[in-house]
Amino acid sequence: MAGKLGRALPMRDSIEEIFNGLAAPFSFGQILVKKRESAGFALLHRDDASRDQLQTYRDAEDAIEIAKYDDAGNYRPLKTAPNLRHSWRLELATVEELRRALDYFYPSRLALFAAWKSGYLKTTALRETLDRQSGMYRAAAKISDPQINDLVADFCRSDSGCLRTILWKRDRNGVIASTKLPKEKFDPAWDQAAARPTQVGTSRCDVRTAQRAVPTSHSLPATVPLLCQEACNLLVAECRKVVKGEKD
Repeated sequence: MAGKLGRALPMRDSIEEIFNGLAAPFSFGQILVKKRESAGFALLHRDDASRDQLQTYRDAEDAIEIAKYDDAGNYRPLKTAPNLRHSWRLELATVEELRRALDYFYPSRLALFAAWKSGYLKTTALRETLDRQSGMYRAAAKISDPQINDLVADFCRSDSGCLRTILWKRDRNGVIASTKLPKEKFDPAWDQAAARPTQVGTSRCDVRTAQRAVPTSHSLPATVPLLCQEACNLLVAECRKVVKGEKD
């Protein structure tokens, strides 16, 4: 998105504008945000929207613990992985508490979305990210293009890898990150949390039935995308494993 003329708004103000422009309910990753009948907001896993027997929390900081482990009790190193645990409800009184909680669930994603909406978000190509690595991760830059194509398709797929929408390119020439992912994986207008796996053994995920981020029907909640402007440290580590022949 092209930059806008004039002075940038402070990031907090930009995020507040995002909230002011959203009418609850809306989805953010695997989280559904609803307005409470009395006042404030209620957050819960989207899969639990029709459930009543949920453990209730009332502090924004509770999001830290909710997001830490999956349903099986395994630690979640990647907070945007599609394995957020179920059976909870987080009730918050103010927009500021809502902002903090969502930032605990998905660190930095609100700020990135605000920057993208304002036209100031910059992306970094994967090759550039790999070329600046040092120490034990310097070897990651030796990964080949075919290896990147396969790795990104497997590691970043929405149904089992990561719910972020990829905005970065493979290199400065603008080559797509992976030709084995569906085009919707690179489009912020698509809901990555609605992705469903395809055939076992394939690297593609099917998001053709996903809701648009700005649905034409007001009966459907809007979706705020989780944006990925640069390859994460976990993907860099996987690139190194591929080069070193350590990946399973």
